[in-house]
Amino acid sequence: MSNYDFEYPGEEDEFRNIESEITKCKALIANGNLYSSIDQIEDMVDSCISDEKYTEGLFFIENLLTISPYNSDYWFKKGLFLNNLLCFSESIQSYKKAISLNPFDVEILNGKALAEENLNLLEDAELTWLSVLDIDNNNAEALESLANLYMHLKRVELAVDFFNRAICSDPDNEKLYFDLALCLEKNNRLEDALSNYEKLLDIDPYNEDGWYNKGVILGKLGDYKKAVDSYDYAIAINDKLSNAYFNKANALADMGKMREAIDCFKECIFIDKSDEAAHFNIANIYEELEEFNNAIKYYTTAIEINKDYFEAFLSRGYCWDSIGKYQLALKDFNKAISLCRNSVDAWYAKADLEYSIGNLQDAINSYLEALNIEPKNNEIWFNLGETYMEVADYLEALNCFNHCISINPSDAEAFYNKAKINFLLKRTNDAVECLKIAFNIDPTIKTSFEKDYPEIQSSKLLRKFLGEL
Repeated sequence: MSNYDFEYPGEEDEFRNIESEITKCKALIANGNLYSSIDQIEDMVDSCISDEKYTEGLFFIENLLTISPYNSDYWFKKGLFLNNLLCFSESIQSYKKAISLNPFDVEILNGKALAEENLNLLEDAELTWLSVLDIDNNNAEALESLANLYMHLKRVELAVDFFNRAICSDPDNEKLYFDLALCLEKNNRLEDALSNYEKLLDIDPYNEDGWYNKGVILGKLGDYKKAVDSYDYAIAINDKLSNAYFNKANALADMGKMREAIDCFKECIFIDKSDEAAHFNIANIYEELEEFNNAIKYYTTAIEINKDYFEAFLSRGYCWDSIGKYQLALKDFNKAISLCRNSVDAWYAKADLEYSIGNLQDAINSYLEALNIEPKNNEIWFNLGETYMEVADYLEALNCFNHCISINPSDAEAFYNKAKINFLLKRTNDAVECLKIAFNIDPTIKTSFEKDYPEIQSSKLLRKFLGEL
């Protein structure tokens, strides 16, 4: 039996080794041994690249350039270090020096283009990458970089073309299929995007992002069952993938499987208790199922997580209203308005509630606030008109119904309400004209009129005006 314990080098040991080597190489330079240690310093430069020791690497490469100023590889590596140190202008100058010494080196040209892109010199970067393709028509790095550049510039057809060329050059590169699919998805070419996610998954069937994004596309295409299947694959690969549970829940809800959707959103909460959107969506489903107390419970938790959750306050207000807790509803609507004063929905909800509890002047004020935000909203003008009728402000009510008719000339109910007001104001001719238009647009209004005005049966004069005699 061995009496020795064996230890294996880990990351900490590797860190100590690289730091030790850097110290040794700096000592060689400090002691004037640069010429005799060129190979060792060059190896140290490569280690600095692989270990991301860019400041140290720049120090060593600058020392090498003092003894070999026409070495294109040294200038290339100086450009690389500077680029990674975010010194993009200086990096470009180093790459230019390298290119002047070796104009057909595509690795140098690719490095220069990347630095130009980092400096937002996009036209320069494009030209540099195109010059790479003049030298090497199938250079995968240049093709992919141009594809991503054109996608950023929203030059979609060019981006798609270069992604496809890059895939021909490097057909097993998963990232190319992924990026091409994203590009196609952003431009609503969903079937093509789906095809590329499927190609990606043919290469790597355990790619959770591929399954997840495939689910997103299938959901957008309305194939919710297959979307759920895709999310299930993503979850099978990574059961902590909260977004997959979330989107799966939404797909289940779209399929009408509300209870399953709730369970799925609860998985999101199990992963992250502070997921306010999952709490909100559960509440939303309970509200749709008219289980208002459960909905209120989850809206309240969402609000506890996010004190400024406008949508949760507004939705909880609707629930309080639905179970007759009007003061609590009004409190939530007021809070929602304080968070977003330009929300038509919040002002409208507040106005309707105020009307229903008899606070008519408050309702009028709230309807007017809503109309300041959305002046072409026919429904709000109509409700405001009816509220003015309730407080006997008939001229303002007429003005509201005229607004309704200007927005929708076929609004039979607005014409009918105008007729009612004109009757009250003893403007019989105007009332009859409004009735005629209302009956012509919607003949069922006549039944309402006969119920509202039973005396019509005995008024020969009015029936004559209406052309019935």
